[in-house]
Amino acid sequence: MRLNQSGFARSRRREIAFSAVCFLLLLGLVSVLPDWAEKQTVRASSSAVNWGLSFPEPGKTPVGNAAQDYLQQYDAYYVGDCSQPVIYLTFDAGFENGCTGRILDVLQQHQAPAAFFLVGSYIRDHADLVQRMVAEGHIVGNHTNTHPDMSAISEQAAFQAELAAVEQAYQDLIGQEMPKFYRPPQGKYSEDNLQQAQQLGYKTVFWSLAYVDWYENDQPSKQEAFDKLLPRVHPGAIVLLHSTSATNADILDELLTKWEDMGYTFKSLDELPEPQK
Repeated sequence: MRLNQSGFARSRRREIAFSAVCFLLLLGLVSVLPDWAEKQTVRASSSAVNWGLSFPEPGKTPVGNAAQDYLQQYDAYYVGDCSQPVIYLTFDAGFENGCTGRILDVLQQHQAPAAFFLVGSYIRDHADLVQRMVAEGHIVGNHTNTHPDMSAISEQAAFQAELAAVEQAYQDLIGQEMPKFYRPPQGKYSEDNLQQAQQLGYKTVFWSLAYVDWYENDQPSKQEAFDKLLPRVHPGAIVLLHSTSATNADILDELLTKWEDMGYTFKSLDELPEPQK
């Protein structure tokens, strides 16, 4: 079909108008892409993370799934002073099964400070043990009130409520403010959680050495424990053990002696280096 001059002009105007509309749509899409990308980054940074480690070389600092310099901006740690042969002992406890007293005996014998990360019910139900921890110079840290997956909690008020209930139980029992050390249950966290804890004045404490010791009815042997804990120890190690482990109670004296023979000393979480921001 052939167009006359006026038809051609009309067709040309439609093409120009269509091109202009496409250009404006493209311009609008480009303008919102940075905002979209930023929102995706925020969403990704707020997603759940399970704390994990790899040990590429025996006796050296393991690689965490978040770097220490990243964690430090939120007052969080997984290792301490890596320039010195020091170990920071920590124990998690969601309940009591008779092992903690023996562990405290060994710590006292070695004059080794430790941190016990406790849930709210432990403080309320085992006052004698908590009082002993404090009297013997150990830190009682916050392991949340009900041991939930904290990475699923995005609201600051709900996050704070989990920690505040433990703080209150400690205050009621000890008559002092609870030390501001927090460990996420199961090592599950998000970047939002790191910010939430920091805003409440807490240091978040992960770990750089642990082993599968938490199954009460399926405990590792002494040799299995030593095979994991001896070659992987390293300067500045934050060690996570469970005080419900009968194996830990049985081997702790020998384990601490072996570490001492390797040249290690024990420090409190109070002596963690200040974050380099």
